[in-house]
Amino acid sequence: MKHYQVVGIGNAVVDVITHADDSFLDLMGIEKGIMQLVDQDRSEKLYGSMNDRLQTPGGAVANTVAGVGALGLQTAFIGRVRNDALGRFYASAMTDNGIDFVNPPVDDAEVPTSRSMIFVAPDGERSMNTYLGISTGLTSDDVPAEVAGNARIMLLEGYLFDHDAGKTAFREAARATKAGGGIAGIAISDPFCVERHRADFLSLIKNDLDYVIGNQHEIESLFETNIETALEKTSEICPMVVCTRSSDGVTIVTDGKRIDVPVEKVTPVDATGAGDQFAAGFLYGVATGREMDVCARMGNLCAAEVISHVGPRPQKDMMQTFRSAGLV
Repeated sequence: MKHYQVVGIGNAVVDVITHADDSFLDLMGIEKGIMQLVDQDRSEKLYGSMNDRLQTPGGAVANTVAGVGALGLQTAFIGRVRNDALGRFYASAMTDNGIDFVNPPVDDAEVPTSRSMIFVAPDGERSMNTYLGISTGLTSDDVPAEVAGNARIMLLEGYLFDHDAGKTAFREAARATKAGGGIAGIAISDPFCVERHRADFLSLIKNDLDYVIGNQHEIESLFETNIETALEKTSEICPMVVCTRSSDGVTIVTDGKRIDVPVEKVTPVDATGAGDQFAAGFLYGVATGREMDVCARMGNLCAAEVISHVGPRPQKDMMQTFRSAGLV
């Protein structure tokens, strides 16, 4: 039986990146600098309009799992892709990066593999057009008990909480991980997701999870209050709360104790993936038994690296960075 230090469940999204000037964005009706959801027809039109496509496997929790795997831990990712060109690309790209992609591409799916068409303007602004496709249809059937039950750490993606089947899958996965002696938690992903499902979100956190990771806006959204009150209330129902606060650093509340870890300010080239890679460094620290302040510093270093270049995954050897910082 294979054991994993970190297993993630999330949207399996192929990021498709191209360069485009402002006149092209206007012509295609693309709103500059934001992320918007698009339907299948719109996604196919935009995909067909792209020249010189760069395709990379993406998705928030998938990026985190990739970051953890790059640090040398045994990882797996649970997500849905169709057996189409993009789906096969996604599965093989994850496997090539040393991540166990445990769900084979689906042959008889009614909708295609999820993709985000990203247009990068000359000024560096990224306009993201995301078609969620097959990945949102994840159910308990997609979560192998032998994977969830043999995870040291389970990480769930908040975006998948938008569907009842996803909620059920999350609860069952978390319980399987905990029954096997591991811990389970969630990356909140988006304050709007919390607003749509607040009662269910809080119930999952209180009854089934051991940790929550989110930025200040996401943590505040749990109880619709200011960050200090939100941290206090969340810590009353969850053993570990991890809050990234931009230039104010990271706050961790665990076992009734609060730890504030400062962050070195970095001017971002591309902020995409900052939260994902913070989670990767932090969970690496947890998985390897580091103190909380060290876990946070590892997360900060991973976030700083990923915002120094275009793309949501690390390009440097982060283990060497950890050594240089005296963390390992």
